[in-house]
Amino acid sequence: MERGGCVYIITNRHHTTLYTGVTSNLPARIWEHRHKVHPNNFTARYNLEKLVYYEAFTSIEEAIDREKQIKGFSRKKKGALINALNPEWKDLYEEVQQW
Repeated sequence: MERGGCVYIITNRHHTTLYTGVTSNLPARIWEHRHKVHPNNFTARYNLEKLVYYEAFTSIEEAIDREKQIKGFSRKKKGALINALNPEWKDLYEEVQQW
């Protein structure tokens, strides 16, 4: 049985830094970012905990491929991707917690 996955982008309060990641459990992964479960990670050091973008896939492999594609994007192109889904850059964590 294939396992689904999500690619996501998180940022800090002032939207100065973006991080693109991939996971098979988005609510749990964002919780880990918010609670700095891994305090030495990039996301913890830069206070990245605001979920502003995500895409869900039926397989983790598809999500990994999309993550690699997005990681290659310029900051401007990542911003356009976020703006298309979430123009106000609202925190989408509440939305995914319901999964």
